[in-house]
This record gives sequence, structure tokens and C-alpha cells, in this order.
Amino acid sequence: MWIRSTMAYRASFAMTAFGNLAATSFDFVAILLMFSQVDELGGYTLPEIAFLYGVVGVAFGLTDLMIGSMDRLGSRVRDGTLDTLLVRPAPVLAQVAADRFALRRLGRIAQGLFVLGYAIAVLDIDWTPLKVLMVPMMVLSGGLVFGAVFVAGGAFQFVAQDAAEVQNSFTYGGSTLLQYPPTVFAKDLVRGVTFVLPLAFVNWVPALYVLGRPYPLDLPTWVAFAPPLVAAGCCVLAGLAWRAGLRSYRSTGS
Repeated sequence: MWIRSTMAYRASFAMTAFGNLAATSFDFVAILLMFSQVDELGGYTLPEIAFLYGVVGVAFGLTDLMIGSMDRLGSRVRDGTLDTLLVRPAPVLAQVAADRFALRRLGRIAQGLFVLGYAIAVLDIDWTPLKVLMVPMMVLSGGLVFGAVFVAGGAFQFVAQDAAEVQNSFTYGGSTLLQYPPTVFAKDLVRGVTFVLPLAFVNWVPALYVLGRPYPLDLPTWVAFAPPLVAAGCCVLAGLAWRAGLRSYRSTGS
């Protein structure tokens, strides 16, 4: 329904999608401005950082497109309109994800693909079949990890009711964090996003294997192939949190 309503005004859709692409491009413009003054950032060159940026940009863009409406759940919990979703013969999670589905978010995905394509074209990597397969693996696994964070954040809103910005700090904030190499951050932060909230498995851990770079925490090489398992574990935990949050919902009482 939301796609049909969007495409009813195609010129408007084209302009908003382009605006979304242009707005998200400013993050990479900031990186370009940094490299106008330095040759490396944290020991990484521009193409290497572009590779990190492109992977997380596409992975997060896909998740934002499919389930980015989750941050509106808090308002539905507060005003009781979540009740209308509970009586429909469809999963509540799917309905929340489809609520005000914004096709304009394709602009973020396109921008990430442009940067990723640039990085792959200019990087001097000894491409093997395994490294080639790791690129789509990173995108898909990363999208699932971000999706799990979105769902877990939605589950938290059943309790907090007004926690959209807290959720965004881990989703949009996590995406921004992963655009830069881990060497520019304190090791305690790197440990946190590796072992506590495993956002590092979106791009840092597998991408550094592709780039031939050591991980700051000196992890074994096989960890680079763990993102699908990490993503599956995150989805299971997020699913349990979602079910618990949904069961705790008691409407507004009015």
C-alpha cells in the first residue's frame, strides 16, 4: 500500500530518493575532506576506508529500508494504536516494519553501492574466490545484525515507551562508527562492539581479512568467517526479546 501511494507521485519519489542519497553522501564527503589534509587515517588509506564505508552503507541501508520504521513503535505503545495491529491476522513485527514503508531509502543503498564499487575498483587486493564471496556475505550478515539491533530496540520500547533516540544511537550511531577503521577508537570501545554488541562483525572483522589487515584485538583468522553465525545468534536473541516485549504490552488502559 505504501509503495503504491509513493509511486502515485513519481517525480516526488525521484526527488526524495535523490535527496536521501545526497544527504547520506555528506558522511563520505566528510571523510574526503579529512583526506584532503592527510594521506592516512588510523593507518588506513582512502580506498580502504571507502571499502569499510561501502559495506556498512549497503548493509545498513537494506535494513533501514526493510525495518527502519521500528523506531515509531514507541509512539504506538504510548498512544495505544498498537492495539490495531494485534487484531489483524498478520505478524505484528511485519506490520510494524511495513508501517509507512519509505521507498526513498533506496537512495542510501545506492550511495553505499557507489562507494563500495569505487573501493573495489581502486583497491590493490589479491582477489580469491573466497574473498569475492565474502563481500556479499558481509552485506547480508551485516544487514541481519543491524536488523536484530532494530528489533531488540523495538522490544526495549515496550518497556521504555519513549526510547527511539536510544535505539537510534545503536543503529544509526553504530553505522556511523563502522564507517571508520577500528584503529581510530579506544580498545575498550573496540572490545565492546566485538564481544558485547557485535557490530564489528558487520564489516570490521571480515573486511580486515579481505584487506589483509590485522584486527586490533589480535583475533584468530577464522573469526573473519563467523559473521553468519553471529548474525543468526543476534536474530535469535532479538526474537526472544521481541516476544517478551510483546507479551508485556498492556495497552494504555483507557
